[in-house]
Amino acid sequence: MQRALYQLLLLLALPLIPFRLLWRGLRQPAYLRHVAERFGWYSAPTVSPLIWIHAVSVGEVRAAQPLLAALGTAHPGAHFLITVMTPTGRDTAEAIASVDVRVKVAYLPYDYSATVGRFLDHFRPRVGLIMETELWPNLLAECAARKLPVALVNARLSEKSARGYLRFRSLIGDALRSLALVTAQSAADAERLTTLGARSVQVTGNLKFDLTPDERLREQGRQWRRRLPPGTAVLMLASSREGEEALVLDAWLKLDANIRKDRLLAIVPRHPQRFDEVAKLVTDRGLALSRRSRDDAPESDVWLGDSMGEMAACYALADLVIMGGSLIDSGSQNLIEPCAQGRPVVLGPSIFNFQEAASLAVREGAARQVAQGAETVACALDWLQNPADMRRAAEAALQFTAAHRGATGRTLAALSPMLAERL
Repeated sequence: MQRALYQLLLLLALPLIPFRLLWRGLRQPAYLRHVAERFGWYSAPTVSPLIWIHAVSVGEVRAAQPLLAALGTAHPGAHFLITVMTPTGRDTAEAIASVDVRVKVAYLPYDYSATVGRFLDHFRPRVGLIMETELWPNLLAECAARKLPVALVNARLSEKSARGYLRFRSLIGDALRSLALVTAQSAADAERLTTLGARSVQVTGNLKFDLTPDERLREQGRQWRRRLPPGTAVLMLASSREGEEALVLDAWLKLDANIRKDRLLAIVPRHPQRFDEVAKLVTDRGLALSRRSRDDAPESDVWLGDSMGEMAACYALADLVIMGGSLIDSGSQNLIEPCAQGRPVVLGPSIFNFQEAASLAVREGAARQVAQGAETVACALDWLQNPADMRRAAEAALQFTAAHRGATGRTLAALSPMLAERL
């Protein structure tokens, strides 16, 4: 019954898809490119043997990078296809493909049996690896019909998502049971996935701990720091979502001007279509604004990181990071990346997307969490005003990321029997 209802909803949504793409394209024109791929039509030549990796957007593509490198070393004759769903994810994947001729990039089509069938028949992958939580019932059913083994890799399932999936337990359970393997980030994720129907589950850790910050970008961030007035401390709101910038800006303006004068507030929005909107939030409050896109020196009241692909540079500029997504009910963005550069993190109340990592970071002294999003600024300034505490937290952040590395090797070992059989 649930599968039939899902098919009906997809059918009803089909006429609306072009309008949705057009609406999103008005804000982000890249949504209007490669539209045919979203319906399963591809011009890219096929290669074999092919390992297909699906990573919905930027975070998942980044998480896949260490595994992709390990797979490339272990299977030098293999080719790789990275599929995504967002233009920013595609840009990130194409940056990887630009330095590795074995990697191709495409959009995964919408989850209609015909479209995903065309995708699978065109590329004919030997193995499918789906990152984190992308469980598309028709896609997995079509893979099963073709006897294509699929693994859910770096899998996570928050308590909130698990409660939602329980309402569709039959539909999601069938999808999970079709998987050849699940490698979960934590024991809690593994338990929730097993409860929903996953059968072959191994806990391998979080691949995001194995990411190495790009040294070229880190040097770019250090160059930005050298343009600051001596003694300036940088507080950064990173990967922010709508509603969070206003919270932080208003809290910032309530501070005494003498406290703010030796501090720079940096804001890096998560979505590029919001760059100008965030700039207006700053100037409407009477604050002086500098922008990365104009290569302004970061020495005004607020510096806007309105560029893509430079988060490692942004973290190198910062002293302390307020993690976007945690101030509102969005579950937090990736706090592991700033910690990997020794940048302590302040979290708001919402951390369900990184529950395990966030809890560990707080326990190990690399992060602090507050009960309300608006309290993050006061918490961050309290930290900045205590240099000894900041030094301890910076060291704790480095130790936190170092202590939890190794997921790539464990994931590769778990996948090896399936890869050996299929390749």
